[in-house]
Formats: sequence, structure tokens, C-alpha cells
Amino acid sequence: MSWTEAVVDRVQPCTPRIASVFLHSALAPHLAGQHVDIRLTAEDGYAARRSYSIASAPGEALIELLIDRLDDGEVSPYFHAIAQAGDTFELQGPLGGHFVWRPADGGPVLWIAGGSGIAPLAAMARQRAREAPEVPALLLHGARGWDDLALRDEMIATAQRDPAFRFIAATSREAARRDGDFARRIDQPMLDALLTRWQHRPRHVYVCGSTPFVEAVNTALLRLGIAAQAIRAERYGSA
Repeated sequence: MSWTEAVVDRVQPCTPRIASVFLHSALAPHLAGQHVDIRLTAEDGYAARRSYSIASAPGEALIELLIDRLDDGEVSPYFHAIAQAGDTFELQGPLGGHFVWRPADGGPVLWIAGGSGIAPLAAMARQRAREAPEVPALLLHGARGWDDLALRDEMIATAQRDPAFRFIAATSREAARRDGDFARRIDQPMLDALLTRWQHRPRHVYVCGSTPFVEAVNTALLRLGIAAQAIRAERYGSA
């Protein structure tokens, strides 16, 4: 797959450590859940390449990426401290075909995110809200604190106007801010209680986050009787 030029439209803070980066690009249309590769090339020819999930829904005019700042990273500091509107770099994609959801897939669908793992699930939730609001869906997002929940206000607003969509926050280092939220890491008892409260048996489950997060959540889901073939996982970080 060839590389294409991407142009920064704007960069805006999303959380203290995550930036929403909006791009213009001539990429082919993506599916909710796919990702792109970014390549930054220095003047001496050294190139750094990283993968980021697409957070914008298919069909949007701009591509939105959620980029988590890694202090020792080679790519993320550029977007947090240097990138400005009009800057260009190389983009490849869309990539990935397993971790995708289409409105025709239906539901009920359960989305579970850890930290910046919300990005591909946000693309799915946004497409569902626009094209298939009748599909029952629940999004569980875990982060350290309330201000670390990327796209939190948007998802709360969607849940307030959409009776078939629920958004639940789990903050591991802060007290819960709303009734129904949790103040601990996502674990098996939480998932059990949540599924009981939701009163839906998920047909599709998508889990995205760090490798330890995904492994812990997948294990909990299997122990709760969710079929392995119903679960799709996307992870980042070391294996």
C-alpha cells in the first residue's frame, strides 16, 4: 500500500495526555475500527513510523486520531508540541479488517475501552449513532480519572438523547462522578453487574487497550460465558 500525504487541519487537547489530531487526506474510505500508519521523516532521512486507530466515523470530512503523549516517543511528542495547521506528513491506510463493526452487523454490541483504546470504539459508536441508532449498545471506558476519559462529554451527550446507547465510566484513581459509574479497574464482578443491569446478551464484543488490559478483560468475559467467537480484541504496547 502506497503512502499518501496528510495535512494537519488542527490539533486540540482531548485529555491532559491525549490530543485529537484532525487531518485532511485522500485515503480510501475506512471502516469503523481500522487504523492508519503515520511516517515522520527527519531532514537527515531518519523515519519513525507508528500506528493509530481512526476515531472519526466513516464518511467524515476529516480523519480524527487520538494520540497519547509518550514522553520518550518518537512520534507522539511531535503532535503534542510541534504540529500546526498546514503541516504535512505521510499516511498509509486504512489498515485492518478483523477489528471492524458495520451497522449491518447489528447488536447488541458491547464496547470496552482502556485509556486511548477508546479511539476505534468511538468510530463505531459515532457510526452507530448516525446510521443505526436502533442497535442496543453499551460503551464501558476505563481510565485513571474523570479528565482522562477521552471524548467523555460527547459519549455522555449521546447516551442522554439515545435510549438504546449507554455509556459507563470506570475511574481507577478517582471516585465515580455519576450514578452507575465505577471507581475501580474493570474486572469480572463489574462486567457481571453491568451485563445484568443492561439486560442484553451481547452479540458482538470489542475490547481495545493495552495488552494487560485486553488480556484481563477477555479472561473475565470468557469466565462470564461470553463466547470466544463473539469477542474481538485490539491491543497496543508490548506483548
